[in-house]
Amino acid sequence: MPLTRFALFLVRALLIFGALGLLGPWALAQSYPDRPVRWIVPWPPGGGADLLARILNVKLGQLLGQPVVIDNRGGAAGNIGASAGAKAAPDGYTITFAYSATHSINQHVYSKMPFMESDFAPVILLTLVPQVIVVNPALPVHSVQDLVALSKKRTLTYASSAQGSIGHLGGELFKLKTGANMMHVPYRGGGPALSAVLSGEIDALVAVPLVIEPHLKAGKLRAIGITTDKRTSVMPEVPTLSESGVAGFDVSSWNGVLVPAGTPPDVIARLNAAFNKTMADPEVRKQLVAAGYEIVGGEPEKLSSFIASETEKWKPVVKATKLQVE
Repeated sequence: MPLTRFALFLVRALLIFGALGLLGPWALAQSYPDRPVRWIVPWPPGGGADLLARILNVKLGQLLGQPVVIDNRGGAAGNIGASAGAKAAPDGYTITFAYSATHSINQHVYSKMPFMESDFAPVILLTLVPQVIVVNPALPVHSVQDLVALSKKRTLTYASSAQGSIGHLGGELFKLKTGANMMHVPYRGGGPALSAVLSGEIDALVAVPLVIEPHLKAGKLRAIGITTDKRTSVMPEVPTLSESGVAGFDVSSWNGVLVPAGTPPDVIARLNAAFNKTMADPEVRKQLVAAGYEIVGGEPEKLSSFIASETEKWKPVVKATKLQVE
């Protein structure tokens, strides 16, 4: 029986809508972005994460053709902002700043997490950030060996920006490897922790080079060791912990970018390419290096495998410290 005109119309309509369905993701990627992109930074303004995002966001916006607007969402060691990013629409218009503590440590520390790593898809591993062990100059310590030796005569203190931060667990790993007798004192943020060491209230601090460099130059702090396996270009005169006798010590914080799971692959590829080009820009690169960042970049998969390895790395350290946050 021949098809009626109405039946032919239905067949053609179905074919057209089917084709449009197949073209949907392609069309989204071709038009992306056609409005501003929100970049959630799960830390307050003025910190290291905020600084890095602001070094990158202007050039990134130029390459994407749309503004990249930073949305600071601090609290709960990054969990609040990360949770907001995980729940955003998977369309590429909300990206999330990923930080080592939030995505490698918090799941071992918090009894209940507001998100899972499977809620995200990777975009790029941005940078690694060496940490520096510094002491108040009044402390009779000029090397890592001096610090360990003095701690065995009397209990020393070290500060961090929060329980479960890289500064905290880096210090705990140092204690495990050296037998140093040091008590951790957490503060609400890197600024208060730094102030405590500057005032002499606290003996030592594990911090990023950018934050403490001005105080080193002013003679208000003394650097005794870099926590990564190689020296940093920002402070080439400061030896690594491995050089100072703490074999195999390699700790750095890291920064990356995530999007909600389900974001179209072509959109992720567009973001990845834009971030890589941004960090390759000579002026941006100059700012990153001057701030003490080790530039990484590369494909999205590098970030997901790195998160997995870092998560395993910190698990036994958290277990040893019996750290738990409700």
